[in-house]
Amino acid sequence: MKQTATFFSTISQTWNRLPVLVRAILSGFFVSTTGVAIWTADMKLMPIVLAIPVMTILLWIYWRYFSGSWGAKISTESRKIRFRSTKLSGMVWRWGLIGALLFVVIVQSSFVIIFRFLDVPAGYSSGYSIIETLPRWLAWALIIMSSVVAGICEETGFRGYMQVPLEKRYGPVTGIIVVSVVFTFIHLNKIWAAPVIPNIFFASVLLGILAWQSGSLIPGIIGHSILDVFDYSFWWTNFIPRTIRPTIFKTGVDQHFIFWTLIFVISITFFFWSINKLRKKNRAIASPD
Repeated sequence: MKQTATFFSTISQTWNRLPVLVRAILSGFFVSTTGVAIWTADMKLMPIVLAIPVMTILLWIYWRYFSGSWGAKISTESRKIRFRSTKLSGMVWRWGLIGALLFVVIVQSSFVIIFRFLDVPAGYSSGYSIIETLPRWLAWALIIMSSVVAGICEETGFRGYMQVPLEKRYGPVTGIIVVSVVFTFIHLNKIWAAPVIPNIFFASVLLGILAWQSGSLIPGIIGHSILDVFDYSFWWTNFIPRTIRPTIFKTGVDQHFIFWTLIFVISITFFFWSINKLRKKNRAIASPD
């Protein structure tokens, strides 16, 4: 027992000597990957029709632990801080949700725009071919479950456990940028990622800003999950290939390009308007007098 205690004490001391940057990246990556890996294993070990309800239970346990609601009391407060556990006011709920929905519009319109500048690679797809083998009702259930898993686990890991300590140590701007670089890097193994690397980074920055100014992961989880539902279903329903247009270098600046550019500009304007509302609320809380 004494040797075991000494071993864990040594590990703890070594961990605490690491720079905050390294600890934040490693812990955030671990928290995010753990949830996603559980879902991946769940799908491989049992039929999808059983994997989904099982993952619902496991995801609830994941949420309870990493939010600080369950687990060792010695780390409860630390987990609550990293999860940004806080009771949201009605005002923060309202503007946080508006920001989350605008985030979805911004990112989707940015995808349309970038593929008016770049030719879509041959065979470009989501890589989730399993969806096409399922009945429609089960495919939708899988899309929603996969989106919720990604939303909860990636936001908890990246905008929570990684970004929070970086914000405290280096400031929010540096924290958001570092997290966005790591977030973009870990998505490079996806077959759809290469043409949209700037979009991935930009989306992460928006989610980082939303988490920072709302003081919660909830708006980002909602926005992230909705975005993934759209993306998965767009590929599955063949919506994206049917709506791809030639680049503007072939067609010129047409109405399609102008329309989506306006959608992007308007939605990002209103996104930062909602963020400004959250910022003013934070200032009012910090300076009640």
